[in-house]
Amino acid sequence: MLDDYLRSLKKALGNSGPVAPECPQIASRTAPVSFLLIFAFIVPLFFPVPARSEVVVENDSAVINLGSHYLYIEDAGHKLSLADILDSSNSSKFKPSESDNPNFGYSISAFWIKTDINNRLASPTDWFLEIPFPTLDHVDVYLVDPVSGEVMSRQTSGDMLAFSQRPYPHRNMVFPLKLPPSKLVSLIIRVESLGSLTVSSTLWPPQAFHLHSRNAYLALSLYFGTLVALFAYNFLLFLSLRDKGYLYYVLFVGAMALGQLSWNGLGNEYFWTENTAWANIASIAGFNATGMFGAIFCRTFLNTRRSAPTLDKIIMACGGVFSLLIALIPFISYQHSAMLTSVTGVVFSFVATLSGVVCLIRGFTSARYFLLAWTMLLLGTAALGARNLGWIPTNFFTLYAMQIGSALEMLLLSFALAERISDLQREKEAAQIEAYNARQGMIDALTRTEHELEDLVSARTRDLTSINEQLQESEKLLRKLAHHDPLTGLANRHLLDERLVSAIERAKRRHERIAVLLVDLDNLKPVNDNHGHDAGDIILRAVAQRLKNSVRASDTVARMGGDEFVILLEDLAGPYDAVVVSRKILDEMKEPVPVKSFSLHISVSIGVALYPDDGDEAQTLIKHADRAMYGSKLGGRNRVTLSSGIEAALKGAGV
Repeated sequence: MLDDYLRSLKKALGNSGPVAPECPQIASRTAPVSFLLIFAFIVPLFFPVPARSEVVVENDSAVINLGSHYLYIEDAGHKLSLADILDSSNSSKFKPSESDNPNFGYSISAFWIKTDINNRLASPTDWFLEIPFPTLDHVDVYLVDPVSGEVMSRQTSGDMLAFSQRPYPHRNMVFPLKLPPSKLVSLIIRVESLGSLTVSSTLWPPQAFHLHSRNAYLALSLYFGTLVALFAYNFLLFLSLRDKGYLYYVLFVGAMALGQLSWNGLGNEYFWTENTAWANIASIAGFNATGMFGAIFCRTFLNTRRSAPTLDKIIMACGGVFSLLIALIPFISYQHSAMLTSVTGVVFSFVATLSGVVCLIRGFTSARYFLLAWTMLLLGTAALGARNLGWIPTNFFTLYAMQIGSALEMLLLSFALAERISDLQREKEAAQIEAYNARQGMIDALTRTEHELEDLVSARTRDLTSINEQLQESEKLLRKLAHHDPLTGLANRHLLDERLVSAIERAKRRHERIAVLLVDLDNLKPVNDNHGHDAGDIILRAVAQRLKNSVRASDTVARMGGDEFVILLEDLAGPYDAVVVSRKILDEMKEPVPVKSFSLHISVSIGVALYPDDGDEAQTLIKHADRAMYGSKLGGRNRVTLSSGIEAALKGAGV
């Protein structure tokens, strides 16, 4: 303000006379007025007067945003005191705020903020100063008489302070202020935090503040109520279906709730009110757990290991970073952990959304639900991370981006689930109507035949017998199609699972061994690309026939899908029998396959697992065989790799 400049000007001129702070004229006993006026305009060019922003209170019901009125100074060494801030010689070091919602990003410095409040009301008034960022570590608020330097009040808050010690019980940092009538006071705020330093503030009249708080608490109650409902519903689905995707989603929702409770200050207020150590790290722990379970769910839902291997590795890396950050919370600074969390969240959000697009383009239709629902949440997470890093401005949408995104995600998933249930209901009703019409038609036909002549009855009987035989044949054909692969005629995954479970039960009773061979055709994709899918189908049928030729009629050969086959060998005389069959298969594949006017050489990679040496459950055996098959792939293809269980069995048998 002008009085600061006049005092500095007076000191520079050696003038000890009084200077009226509200008068632009300068009294001088040693220099002509004209010289002083010229000097007063020239000096600011070399010694600019620091700007000060004053808040004028003329209405006791007005809501005032103080962010645009801030003047701030960075205290990198944590050495400045309130006396230093009040010292007029430091006025030029203050910088004006460039935003209504100042965000200093991640910094280890303390920041001193000041603004003058000119209360023009004739009576004392009560106000609430709200800093709506609950994760700040330490916040000190001073109300100072700018003339005498007297500290009129001092209040302290922050998430490193027990909730019961806060000056006002609220999820945000709230400070009751009493402004003296018709007086100019200085509001000084000192804030430091290892997290994101967002220091927007609002001066509220009591009635408006209580109304605002009530609405905010109501909105957050609805939000967390939705989270609880979503958590409970999907957890019940997991208990019913035992699908791990639901479990990962439930864990994701639970971690999201933990992070949001800390981020919104409700955790400090209601759950860990006196645990300041946990209050300081709860948001980091919650959001890292959210990212970790989100990465696992993304990989499970989109099956990126097969549909987008490159992106899958990046998602795994992001999940690994989130997990590592959780483990390192006690060992690294909160600031570094928070910055890494924000950066990793931005990267993961982009990669997960890109994965959904790639999977949708490649024909995975369920990915559209992922894009519609999860993109909202992931973009919200990205906006929150970018806001924490100070890359984008702080406003209502960036501050509550994750809540908005997660709420939209829940609504979209609910719509998707409702649509799916509706489709299933329509299909069921259509099937019931079709079955009823068919049965009614048969009843009508039988009723008519009762009134026909005896010869027509006999003919109708023959016709019905013929129809019944056709239906039985159709039923046999449908049963076969339900249990066999239409291209190769081999058993499909469903029939394989049934036979594998039955084989394990028989082997348990008889104390026998069974073997599972996972056979994967090498380099089928180039055949499809270069010669068309018809050539690929010819090769798949030829491989299926050669596999059947390599085993006994009592063994099972199944096609898992694509170019992957599984062979179930029972009644083994010893573990070496599985090795013999595997080598026989490799020999069978050496003969080229005639395709149209040319022949193609084929090869397979085989992985072998043994019951009970590798496990006593069907999926465990297939998993060991699959792992061994990938060993064959990595070893150069066209070879057999044995699981650790069968190798141990062979060694024990002296083979």
